[in-house]
Amino acid sequence: MPTRRDFVKLAAAVSVAGMVKGLSADPNVAGISPTPTGAGQSGAADRSLWCGISTRLAEPLFSAAAERRLKKTMPVEAHPSSHDRTDYTHLEGLARLLVGLAPWFELGPDSSPEGAARGRLLDLARAGIDAATDPTSPDFLNFSKGGQPLVDAAFLAQALLRAPNRLWGALNPRTRSNVISALEATRVITPGESNWKLFATMVEVFLEFAGAKRDDGRLFEGLAKHRTWYVGDGVYGDGPEYHWDYYNSFVIQPMLVEALDRVGHEAAEWFELRELARGRLSRWAAIQERMIAPDGSYPPIGRSIAYRCGAFQGLALACLRTTLPVELSPGQARVALTRVIRRTLEAPGTFDERGWLRIGLSGHQPALGEPYISTGSVYLCSAALLPLGLPPDAPFWTAPAEATTWEKAWSGVDLPADHALRSQP
Repeated sequence: MPTRRDFVKLAAAVSVAGMVKGLSADPNVAGISPTPTGAGQSGAADRSLWCGISTRLAEPLFSAAAERRLKKTMPVEAHPSSHDRTDYTHLEGLARLLVGLAPWFELGPDSSPEGAARGRLLDLARAGIDAATDPTSPDFLNFSKGGQPLVDAAFLAQALLRAPNRLWGALNPRTRSNVISALEATRVITPGESNWKLFATMVEVFLEFAGAKRDDGRLFEGLAKHRTWYVGDGVYGDGPEYHWDYYNSFVIQPMLVEALDRVGHEAAEWFELRELARGRLSRWAAIQERMIAPDGSYPPIGRSIAYRCGAFQGLALACLRTTLPVELSPGQARVALTRVIRRTLEAPGTFDERGWLRIGLSGHQPALGEPYISTGSVYLCSAALLPLGLPPDAPFWTAPAEATTWEKAWSGVDLPADHALRSQP
């Protein structure tokens, strides 16, 4: 089995196909025992590892989508209690994979091995978007039947906003028109009293960005609801009540902050909420980093746990936006995220024999699914990879590896006490 050193050498010298072949699913990942001094890989080695994992996730799905055979090729694994998910799972897979890789794609191709790999996957992704939104395509996907399409139309919109030049801007006029029509079709879906309000918000924010007419009612309802659903210390309820799960990362904080980036200037109330939401994301990132154990495990709490490391999109987004709290260094955040990515995506059984993701948290655990989860759903794990959108010379990648808060605290380091985020007066 290739060692990590073998992979790093390989990733620096070969194409995408070589990357995929070289990525090792290390059965000893649970035995990682970093020292309290923060010893670990260099940022360059971590980035090579992340690029290889991104490629492993993307190659089967984007290749099939680009060839307009996603429906024919992609397996549809689901929880035994689930109803048929074939109307939804393909859009889930495409949109959720894009939402995590979009910032990386926005860097564009270049002459480096990583840049060549990125450029190839970017071409496949754009072709897949075309296939998914072209009414004449055998892979034309469902954007209006049932409630689920609103969710993944929002992830697609979010991805396009995260790569406005390389994904959206590089599409031809016909495809852009088809994307707009597909997203407008979701307006027949009424979001429930939960994080779903932000799905409608994100779609409308993107439509305005794309030059279409937005629906202000759908856009601002999600912002207004989450303003009232804030429960304190950087955390929102999923609806009027708080649920102990990872939906602050899966959906709420990323979509709220990124929507407010676009419309926060339009009124004093939204400007105020935008500033508060940004500070809350930083606090949430601090909380998330403290939840990651030295072996990359974390509390398996709440629903949708099969989204794996996507549970840490909040921390990943704060890294991408360079808005980590002052007590959390980029090197420390990189160490924490690398461990949780490896723990959830390198466990034996994570991928099937053809390279498709399977349901589980650390390996293949289909009972951890939900009635609404199928193969496409679990590609939301890609959201942990958002910092790949930072260039290789960014501090996140150049800072030395540093012990995590968990390691420091439990090895006797005299740390400052943690305090809740100060509430607005």
